[in-house]
Amino acid sequence: MIGDKKPPWLKIRPPRQKFSYVQETVKRYKLHTVCEEAKCPNLSECWSGGTATFMVMGDTCTRGCRFCAVKTFFKGEPLDPDEPANLAKAIAEWGLDYIVITSVDRDDLPDQGAHHFAQCIQEVKRLNPNTIVEVLIPDFRADESCIKTIVDAKPHVIAHNMETSRELQKKVRDPRANYDQSLKTLTLAKRMDPSIYTKSGIMVGLGETDEQIFQTMDDVLKIGVQIFTIGQYLQPTKGHLRVETFIPPEKFDYYKKAGEQKGFLYVASGPFIRSSYRAGELFLKNVIKSQKSNSRNI
Repeated sequence: MIGDKKPPWLKIRPPRQKFSYVQETVKRYKLHTVCEEAKCPNLSECWSGGTATFMVMGDTCTRGCRFCAVKTFFKGEPLDPDEPANLAKAIAEWGLDYIVITSVDRDDLPDQGAHHFAQCIQEVKRLNPNTIVEVLIPDFRADESCIKTIVDAKPHVIAHNMETSRELQKKVRDPRANYDQSLKTLTLAKRMDPSIYTKSGIMVGLGETDEQIFQTMDDVLKIGVQIFTIGQYLQPTKGHLRVETFIPPEKFDYYKKAGEQKGFLYVASGPFIRSSYRAGELFLKNVIKSQKSNSRNI
């Protein structure tokens, strides 16, 4: 393990003008963001740019992964029936053309919250027909009916993170999550609707080897995942897993080139990269808009 001192390339930008406006809107509509709950290092940059990754179904997760700062308990909050409408209104108010919706795990609910999540997608699309919707979903225990509920709501992008290599799953994730279950979740989503872009990602700095990273890339490529993200794990509190290694920027460049050579449509790799980071969103936005334009011209 290494000390708590971060290297010089891990400097977080201070908030700028739009930060307080985003913060006020989130509170007014009684919404949650993964930016706040998971202590994301990109919060100030994204909020200052007028965007956020919304977290639906409450701020309490029923799982306890050892890397994650989101609150955990055996039972989550009651679902808010106004959340889909409030989420859609906030997005309309900001005028966002690309939005990411994620959620906590809700193992305590009969459908694991799939229908509520789908209602959020549908309401956002209804009120914001020109907005591209990406969802970062839990594994839903690879339940086909739950995943179909999400797919049928027609998000443009479905993401689900592998989080780490196969070898480190037990060390990093809740026992109810595992490598093969995550692979099955992504496989089902792509099989049910091949037109939906699929995306996954991992954290590095937890003791994984390059070979394990490349094997994870190969495994998700085989099931049709097109977008892959790699970011530095940062310990959110002293009660979470410690960082084993701070990966230098040039090593992230190496991972990016390797992923592109393997055949991913896009690889986002860097110290502050997260699944919902803006660089990947910009790429997908351009791809999807181009696709829509071409279909209109046929």
